[in-house]
Amino acid sequence: MRRVVPFLALALCLQQATAQMSNPSDTGKLVAQKENIITSNTIIKIENLGENINSDLGELRPTVSADGNLLFFICENHPANTKYNSVPNSQDIWYSERDSNGVWREARHLKYPLNTAQYNAVYWISPDKNRILIRGSFGNGGAYFGKGVSLCTRQADGRWGEPEMLYIKKYDKYDKGQVSGATLTPDMKALVLYMSPDPGSPYNDLWVCFREDDGSWTEPKNLGKQINFPGNEMTPYIAADGVTMYFSSDKPGGLGDNDIYMTKRLDKSWTKWSTPVNLGAPINTEGWDAFFTLDAGGEYAYLTSNKDTYGESDIVRVKLLEREKPNPVILVSGNVYNAKTKQPLSASLIYETLPDGVEAGNGLSSPTDGAFKIVLPYDKNYSIRASADKFFAISENLNLDSMVKAGFQEIHKDLYLVPIEIGQVVRLNNVFFDFDKWDLRPESDVELDRVVKLLKENPSIEIELSAHTDSKGSDDYNFRLSDNRAKSCVEYIISKGIPASRITSKGYGESMPVATNETDEGRQLNRRVEFKILKN
Repeated sequence: MRRVVPFLALALCLQQATAQMSNPSDTGKLVAQKENIITSNTIIKIENLGENINSDLGELRPTVSADGNLLFFICENHPANTKYNSVPNSQDIWYSERDSNGVWREARHLKYPLNTAQYNAVYWISPDKNRILIRGSFGNGGAYFGKGVSLCTRQADGRWGEPEMLYIKKYDKYDKGQVSGATLTPDMKALVLYMSPDPGSPYNDLWVCFREDDGSWTEPKNLGKQINFPGNEMTPYIAADGVTMYFSSDKPGGLGDNDIYMTKRLDKSWTKWSTPVNLGAPINTEGWDAFFTLDAGGEYAYLTSNKDTYGESDIVRVKLLEREKPNPVILVSGNVYNAKTKQPLSASLIYETLPDGVEAGNGLSSPTDGAFKIVLPYDKNYSIRASADKFFAISENLNLDSMVKAGFQEIHKDLYLVPIEIGQVVRLNNVFFDFDKWDLRPESDVELDRVVKLLKENPSIEIELSAHTDSKGSDDYNFRLSDNRAKSCVEYIISKGIPASRITSKGYGESMPVATNETDEGRQLNRRVEFKILKN
């Protein structure tokens, strides 16, 4: 049912009253609003997300998930808002999910503990959709402390847990202006904020903080003069590639008060950027433009519009030109399972680059069905695994440095956790050898170091480490090759301080296949290194 209440003023800078649209016959579907000719061959359409999202109130600040199927936004002055009766222009978080036909379901109001402050907003959604960054500083069981940002995590019952503030060193020194906000990078290693250290100032700069090992965040660092002009920079959004940033600015040369710009980070300092490019019409208008967000594919931008709307402002989307898109990425989805019982598990997700073993990000699998999603930029090789207490992960490998950037792609890959029990066998997918050789390649260290860690943390465990081949080649050759490969792995583990009495090596050649040797896929599965827990 559509949310309809009397016409009210829109807070912030969206104050232009516009004509109300006629109701479309098919609610919830995208509605073409306007055509702007960019070139003789290119037409870009602004599409309204429809009456299931928008009403005659002010809808603004969309935040869309990486898969494009979950949308958070603000609705102003709705009677269901927590502070509707006590705060002028109350702003609460609403959300909608998109069904399999691409239709947005009727928006719903988020309850406690997310909508508790005077003005509430979602700034960021993790790729796995299990964590969100929200406006305000919360702690001690949901108490509201004032300015800042907090992280909420989805609980086992599927509901959102109580928000916990991010501790940012010297934050109060930098956030003294009229408004502020933030976003996170997909890997959750950097936090980009807009705020002003000048008391009461309406003008903001963009700043960055970095996550420390203890979970705190570094003192804010200014993004530099290439980004921050003397005016107002705000509402940053970091695309799935981790380097492309979109933000709103009133710098000279724009179409209106504030326009959306795109820039790319040039190094890890976060102070060197490409020259910001104005995205032009119809994304930018003669009015105030901000609140820009994308899904991982970078195909569509979601933003706020006050032109040709149902009410004061609506959530719309626009298809981007190629030059406006971020770099393509891979969206990896799957489920985490107990390898023994095949039941889904709630677990942490860890992905590292190979061969250096540097963490490239993390995630969470759903507490209800073990589902997860992570976003991976191209040009690197990755090891991906789940992590849970009393389990050892079967890691997976994705070689993205050899893939041609053909555009956004989605990959399904399930992850398995093996319980640490006698008789359990764990496949080591990220142990690598060159063809016809048994010398370990450098990228194998990350995987074997996990075995070393397991043995050090569980001093009673003894294992057999084995290597296997496919059926190509003679039996003697395959036994010798697999035996030498197993010995190479054991020698590495012993070199890390594990007593030789706790680990044995065995080459089985082609004698223990796990799949057919009649196909390339089957032979690939049969070529493996694994270990079996003999004693615990």
